[in-house]
Amino acid sequence: MIPFSPPRMDQRIVDEVVDTLFSGWITTGPKTKKFEKMLTAYGGHKVTLCVSSASAGLELMLRWFGVGAGDEVIVPAYTYSATANVVVHCGAKVIFVDVNADFNISLDAIRKAITSKTKVIIPVDIAGFPCDYDALNALVREPEIQALFNPVSREQIELNRILILSDAAHSIGGKYKGKQVGNLTDITVYSFHAVKNLTTAEGGAVCLNLPAPFDHDEIYRYLNAKSLHGQTKDALAKTQIGSWRYDVIEPGYKYNMTDIQASMGIIELERYESDMLVRRKAIFDRYSEALGKFSWAELPLFETPEKTSSYHVYLLRIKGIYEDQRDKIIQEIFNREVAVNVHFVPLPMMTYYKNCGYRISDFPVAFDNYSREISLPVYYNLTDDMVDTVVKSVIESVQTVIG
Repeated sequence: MIPFSPPRMDQRIVDEVVDTLFSGWITTGPKTKKFEKMLTAYGGHKVTLCVSSASAGLELMLRWFGVGAGDEVIVPAYTYSATANVVVHCGAKVIFVDVNADFNISLDAIRKAITSKTKVIIPVDIAGFPCDYDALNALVREPEIQALFNPVSREQIELNRILILSDAAHSIGGKYKGKQVGNLTDITVYSFHAVKNLTTAEGGAVCLNLPAPFDHDEIYRYLNAKSLHGQTKDALAKTQIGSWRYDVIEPGYKYNMTDIQASMGIIELERYESDMLVRRKAIFDRYSEALGKFSWAELPLFETPEKTSSYHVYLLRIKGIYEDQRDKIIQEIFNREVAVNVHFVPLPMMTYYKNCGYRISDFPVAFDNYSREISLPVYYNLTDDMVDTVVKSVIESVQTVIG
């Protein structure tokens, strides 16, 4: 059986983790701080805070910005549940909007959804392909849009416009107009979950890139405390001679990353551009070359003159089919011992959000993308022969179902 997305594990990662285990630091410590600095240098943004998950990072930043009851947050209908769940956790209202044919959020749909209650827009770089950030950043700065903004918290008053909080769970290493994902907008959040390109088993990072006059060092110190139950000193800081005393400034959260996790991330980031992304691009290219010969194959967009994907998920669509036919094709592929997936079931189709009154009929592009989509395996140890086996299985399965 060819699996869908096993994590990459090798001796370099094992050695770094073992070094951590014997170092005396297995929770947040020097390696987490090193990983944060490496991520900042890699992305080119201002400051990085490592956290326990991308979900934690998104919620942390919504709460930092003062999002709560009565507020609205715009989210694409086509994303993983975490993007919307964090809004619900904060007591705000999720405003779903439709997406484009490239799976990313529609700027026109965003514009129509903005009200005086809108506090945040959360674009999602689906499959690692960056959204149109110049257009998003320009939209929230338009005078008529900015005039609608109703700031309440100190942070909202200081920004004086809608915050762009990028869900880049898929897209570390993606590029837009020559810039790395991470410094394309106000705040970007990565995921390092086990299936991601760069994994720390579980984990995430918040990339701060706010405009002046925000003090990023001050924000980092506050977020560091907020992610540790509101404690003003983490374990590493308290080890300094005479530094045992600390304060709790608010009832915060337990969102910190550990040095064990950071150890994995350090190794993976060191070789990310020269190794991981190179292999993933080769897999994408091989899929496209083989499947592009068939009229029924709608290949994913992953490179344009302005954008380069992180090659996270290969989103194949089959032209002219319905959802039930797609499901039958998937079953045929599994019968040939190849694991595939679907990214994602649109959130308005999920029970919780349906019960909240959302209807998938309001998001026709999201449904069309979903109903014809099959995610193919992409991971570092997927060999060319395995890619060819996947392709053969897909071709045979499509022909079996639709002829």
